[in-house]
Amino acid sequence: MFGPLAIYSQDELNELHQKFMDTVISDMMLDQAKALLKKHKDQGDYLLIITATNEFVTGPIAKYLGVDDLIASQCEKIDGKYTGKPCGIPSFQDGKITRLNEWLESNPMDLEGSYFYSDSHNDLPLLKMVSHPIVVDADETLTQYAKQQDWDIISLR
Repeated sequence: MFGPLAIYSQDELNELHQKFMDTVISDMMLDQAKALLKKHKDQGDYLLIITATNEFVTGPIAKYLGVDDLIASQCEKIDGKYTGKPCGIPSFQDGKITRLNEWLESNPMDLEGSYFYSDSHNDLPLLKMVSHPIVVDADETLTQYAKQQDWDIISLR
């Protein structure tokens, strides 16, 4: 999944990503999602995205959204150029939990009072870790589980 990053120069990648932001991401940003992020910011919450998608794609999105930090799969870089190889523990499946625990060890935060929003049953382990699990426009498996647990279920569409 990182192979294409090794094909292009950093300038070319930056240009491609900007086109992606302009043509895809900006149209996907729903008003309800912006309002939810603003609500958490206004409450003084620390915003952290945990995603399996690579940091090259999600880093600028997190910055655009005003998110404080990001845990994403990372691609190896040597001398400023992507190699196309993964680096570190990918943040998917159990890797998300591992990466979050590592992040918590190196940051003065804990999960007391925390919220986590997800649309995928793959994030059940993370949803079970937080104080306020919230299911958003989720797959059927997660929706059914959330109903059984009496978790909040919302839509941002």
